[in-house]
Amino acid sequence: MSDARGSSADRNGEARGEAPTSRGLIAHLLDRLPLRSGGFIVTLYGDVVEPRGGRLWMGNIVEIGRMVGISETLVRTAVSRLVAAGQLTGERQGRRSFYRLTEAARREFLSAARTLFAPQSEPGWLFVWLGLDQAGEAGPSLERAGFVRLGPHWLLGPARHRPADPALVVFEAGTAPSPRLADLVAAHWDLAVFAAAYDAFLAAFTGIADALDAGARPTDEEALQLRLLLVHAYRHAALRDARLPAATLPPDWSGHRARRLFADLYLRLSPAADRHVGHHFLAGDERLPAQTAETVGRTASLSRIRDEA
Repeated sequence: MSDARGSSADRNGEARGEAPTSRGLIAHLLDRLPLRSGGFIVTLYGDVVEPRGGRLWMGNIVEIGRMVGISETLVRTAVSRLVAAGQLTGERQGRRSFYRLTEAARREFLSAARTLFAPQSEPGWLFVWLGLDQAGEAGPSLERAGFVRLGPHWLLGPARHRPADPALVVFEAGTAPSPRLADLVAAHWDLAVFAAAYDAFLAAFTGIADALDAGARPTDEEALQLRLLLVHAYRHAALRDARLPAATLPPDWSGHRARRLFADLYLRLSPAADRHVGHHFLAGDERLPAQTAETVGRTASLSRIRDEA
C-alpha cells in the first residue's frame, strides 16, 4: 500500500520542477486539506458505498482511513460516534463487522448526491412563514439550507431547498429579470464566504488536472484516494453554498468553474478508482461491484456538467 503522505523523493522531484508523482499530488492535497475522520467516512459512504448497496466491511473503512493518514483508532472511534448519532448501523457476519447507513442518513445522502452529481436547474424563490409558534424550531434548519431571515417569522431562499414540513406556509415566486435582484442577494447573503470556499477548491485541485494533462498516471489505489479527496473538498464547498439563481451571481462566479473542474476530475479518475473498489471492497461474502446503474448515471450527469458552455 502506498504512503498517502508521499516520500521525500516525491517532494524533492517536485522542487526540482519535475512532473509531480501521484503520491506527491496526494501528499500536497493532504497538507492543504486537514481531514476529520468522521467527515471523511461520510464522504466514503456517499461516494463509494451508498451507490453500491450501502454496506461495507470495517476493514475497508480502516484501510481507506490509513490511505489518507487517519489512524485505525481514529477511524474506529469515528464509526462508533456515527453509530451513536444514528447515521450508521452495524451488522455482524461471522467475525467481521459491516456498516451501512440508517434510513434517515440515506435520505440526507440522496439529497447531497443530487447537489454534487446532478445538473442543477435554475430555481425560483420561496418565502416561508414559520408561524407564530415555530420561529425557534424550523428556522435554524432552513438557515442551514441556505435561507435567510426577513423578519422573526419570514425566511427567503432558493426554491431548490423546498421545506418538507407540512406545517410551514410556503409561497413560491418566479425569477422575473430585475437589476435589483443582485442587490437583494448582496443585502442578505455573504457571497464572499461561498466564493472563498470555491476558490480554495480551485487552488487545491487545478494542479491535479494539470498533472493529469502532463501525463501523471495514478495507480488504481491512488486514483481512489484522489477522488475521495476531490469529493470531500467539493462537498465542503457545495453543500454550504445557497446555490442562488444565476442572475444574482457575479459574471465570473467561481462556483461554476469549481463545478466543471469537479466533474472533469471525477470522470478522469473514476475508471481506475472504480477498479480498485471492485477488486478490494467487501459488502459481505461478495465484493462491491465496480459499477452499478447509479454510478453510470452519475457519470452521465457529470459529463453533461463538464461539457456545459
